[in-house]
Amino acid sequence: MKWLSLALAMAGSSEAYLRFGCGTLTVERLDPIVEPGKVPSSHVHQIVGGNAFNASMDPAKGDVANKATCTTCQFTEDLSNYWTAVLYFRARNGSYKRVPQYPNALLGNLNGGMTVYYLQQDFNSNKQKVTSFKPGFRMTVGSPGVTKNSHPGLRYTCLQDIMTRGSETYDFPTKPCPAGIMAIHHFPACWDGKNLDSPNHQDHMYNTVKGGFMAAGACPSSHPVRMPQVALETMWNTTMFNDKSLWPADGSQPFVWSYDDSKGSGTHADYLFGWKGDALQRTMDSTPLLSNGLKTQSVAQQNACSIKPSVREDIDGWLTHLPGSGSMSGM
Repeated sequence: MKWLSLALAMAGSSEAYLRFGCGTLTVERLDPIVEPGKVPSSHVHQIVGGNAFNASMDPAKGDVANKATCTTCQFTEDLSNYWTAVLYFRARNGSYKRVPQYPNALLGNLNGGMTVYYLQQDFNSNKQKVTSFKPGFRMTVGSPGVTKNSHPGLRYTCLQDIMTRGSETYDFPTKPCPAGIMAIHHFPACWDGKNLDSPNHQDHMYNTVKGGFMAAGACPSSHPVRMPQVALETMWNTTMFNDKSLWPADGSQPFVWSYDDSKGSGTHADYLFGWKGDALQRTMDSTPLLSNGLKTQSVAQQNACSIKPSVREDIDGWLTHLPGSGSMSGM
């Protein structure tokens, strides 16, 4: 499906949803949800959102929305953080090179980053009350230890151009993609109504996502509270590596996640809520395509927000091994 078709489908909706870009905040080995306080964490992540991001993010020490002073996201009231692993190219000689990101369609000249979606149930219908996340809330989706991905919300698209949609796969594409690879992460949206987190950062939520922005299923009695459907799209510019003479001699695809996953089955993402006040709840209660009253900023202002790196190591040159040696322990 081309983006125009998707946009037209969205435009027919009377329900609230947001689609916006968030530029890169930092790229480094930090993971305050799965490995809080550990510097460096086990593998490299690309992080977007508010500049309160750090290695710990202890919810007992206050709401991140009150600590951040800027955000790389379009909406200035969204000081949340979103992150995924980083994609690397593994050359035939065994060396590694980080794959750059590029902004999605209609988002301007953002500095890398990703596209963030907040939906009610889907683009077209939802009659159930949608409750905003609470300060201190966090969750993850997917796991780096998974060797066979069957999660309908974790997919890849081999981009023929920036507008390509559909033809999603559970694992990395096996052929060169003319416009790169899009990694897609849909978070669960059913909450137990009690816990802002859980030991594995997933059990307080329940997944009824069907993938492809289709209407999610009903929430079960164990997790009865419908929360916003959060989804991420990250555009990886693999085009500079499309020369198959650089690929492994056996013809296998050459891309690996930063935790040394060459299949793509362990794809995962993290979310740490940080919207100011009732901004997100107002949006979920509204009917316009973009909620009235949300404050926006320019792409230049988004790109100007950054943090100083906590980990000093080479992540961008041609590397003999993945930073952290591809440990599988983090997320």
